[in-house]
Amino acid sequence: MFTGIIEDKGRVTAIQKDDKSMQLTIATPKIVSDANLGDSIAVNGVCLTITHFTNELMTVDVMPETVKATTIHTLKLGDLVNLERAMSANGRFGGHIVSGHVDGVGTIRSKKPVSNAVYIDIELPKELVENCIPKGSITIDGTSLTLFKVTDQSVTVSLIPHTYDETILGRKNVGDKVNIETDMLGKYVLHHLRRTENQSNITIDFLRQNGF
Repeated sequence: MFTGIIEDKGRVTAIQKDDKSMQLTIATPKIVSDANLGDSIAVNGVCLTITHFTNELMTVDVMPETVKATTIHTLKLGDLVNLERAMSANGRFGGHIVSGHVDGVGTIRSKKPVSNAVYIDIELPKELVENCIPKGSITIDGTSLTLFKVTDQSVTVSLIPHTYDETILGRKNVGDKVNIETDMLGKYVLHHLRRTENQSNITIDFLRQNGF
């Protein structure tokens, strides 16, 4: 489990690929300073497992389903990646509940500076937009952000200077793909409502009509 608060930007130093899977080696002295074999690590929002590490490098395996469902397969040597270690029980919970299980991929459609912030519009598949609400939480390439606009096809987030500088989102350009994880609690509620819609008088339309 993660919080979406990025701890470090690591650099990809080696990539091994076969037909369906990958292995990445990432330079990140900060993250490996207290690493253990088998630790979970979020790489651009994707929960992976540390299989080897040194004082400066860590290696993670990427299974076929993750290669297909995320942007991990687009990484190149030298690319920076957002990194977060699994949440500790005695730490501050600064973001929101993040599983590291990416729901899908979005496409950046615009970036616009507004005062001290940068607004980013991201086009999403319809099934992901349905899980988003204004002022709700979303994870973009592992970064916990707040949605301030939601349309039928896209969402908009705002980056403060710290987030812009300390994550890879500041380096993303229009047309780039990003990993998306929508709010976990909202997904569970929506899934439950859909499963019980034909068994109860309380439907999604009923809730919408009554202000929910």
